[in-house]
Amino acid sequence: MDVYVVVVTAFWAMLPAYVPNNAAVLAGGGRPIDGGRTLGGRRLLGDGKTWRGLLGGWVAGVTVALVLTTVAPDGSDLLGVDLPEFPLAVALAFPLGAMLGDIAASFLKRRTGRERGAPFPVVDQLDFVVVSLLVALVAAPSWFLETFTPGVLAVVLLVTPVLHVLTNVLAYALGLKDEPY
Repeated sequence: MDVYVVVVTAFWAMLPAYVPNNAAVLAGGGRPIDGGRTLGGRRLLGDGKTWRGLLGGWVAGVTVALVLTTVAPDGSDLLGVDLPEFPLAVALAFPLGAMLGDIAASFLKRRTGRERGAPFPVVDQLDFVVVSLLVALVAAPSWFLETFTPGVLAVVLLVTPVLHVLTNVLAYALGLKDEPY
């Protein structure tokens, strides 16, 4: 598989997992998921993880997966790449995995003494990727293995941290985030 095909496939396949956390920033606010509860004197998650953000991010990711599935045949012709379509189980689970990965990272941040918005290198960039990929593997193992070849996985793991930093800097510049990381 040539590099072009691997990169296009990786980006296409990950879009439903890339979109939810960004959409959650736009949809967020409201009641925190942890309801203000603490563990060991620290919040479980913090005010940055809200029910509205979780739902908004999930719905955005599901919508992206469904749209990509609809346009995959035309996109494949246009790009010259056999683009994956998302089975319904993956369309529903993949974005939820991304949101759960981000929530798990917030929990880890609080447990390690980091405040909301504090950097947590590597975890910040790959939390949602790891959990979304695990959820997709469970939801549709054959689809996962066919889509996420070793080359595609390598691109995802190398490119995602760069995309994560760039989107956070952009969100900060637009006033959507309080910190650029």
